[in-house]
Amino acid sequence: MSGAGNDFVVIDNRSGIVNDGATLARKLCNRRWGIGADGLLLLEPSVDADFKMMYYNADGSYGGMCGNGGRCISRFAVDNGIAGNTQNFEALGYLYGSKVSANEVILSMKNPTDLKMNIVLRAGTARLNVHYINTGSPHVVVPTAQLSRKYGSLKEIPVDKLGQRIRYDRHFAPAGTNVNFIEKGEGNSIKIRTYERGVETETLACGTGSIASAIVGSRLWKKESPIVILPAGGVPLKVAFKHEGSSYADITLTGQAVTTFRGEVEV
Repeated sequence: MSGAGNDFVVIDNRSGIVNDGATLARKLCNRRWGIGADGLLLLEPSVDADFKMMYYNADGSYGGMCGNGGRCISRFAVDNGIAGNTQNFEALGYLYGSKVSANEVILSMKNPTDLKMNIVLRAGTARLNVHYINTGSPHVVVPTAQLSRKYGSLKEIPVDKLGQRIRYDRHFAPAGTNVNFIEKGEGNSIKIRTYERGVETETLACGTGSIASAIVGSRLWKKESPIVILPAGGVPLKVAFKHEGSSYADITLTGQAVTTFRGEVEV
């Protein structure tokens, strides 16, 4: 499945056929020796919700919350008769709500935490002013205007090189962080490119990264909710929220979630 270009292998695991998600993720997500994906989503039984989502990054690490993955597994649950169009699911001990329509999935997210503005990092000889927030997964947001003299526009930023350097910076040790590079778009939009921890490369979209970028962008550029996020994959996402001062609540992530193919694989 693909959520705005963020792609996943999705498996109905209610029978428990998969008992080692980490190993399976490394095999299936490999783009040369497996199916190829940013991550693996397992739909499992839940006592408190319609189902539970288990998310593994492509490197086998157990991920934090994945916004686009949450939207994809919600679509999967509807398409396979597991849950209705309005549903809730469990992930990391939290209940998320979603609404699935013909064209989009709206996912209600946790309130973000740990917002820290204006962290100064060293990137080689350069000093970067970045911002941090946890939106279910940890994210650094880097406005690219400070890099324009060296690299030009967002399109020219070496996302993998800079993203990896920031991802492992001592400020975010030991777990590391995801890294989003943002540029002000027209109207109420923000352009974004994301380096994802656990995938260890740039991905075409990131749901929790889109939320992080929308919140930071709203503070930096006075953009109001809802904000349109324009990721590298070219399929827009919409982030809505309410905020008072530095507090943000009622976060929703809206966008496309589609099945690209179905099949069977020997493991």
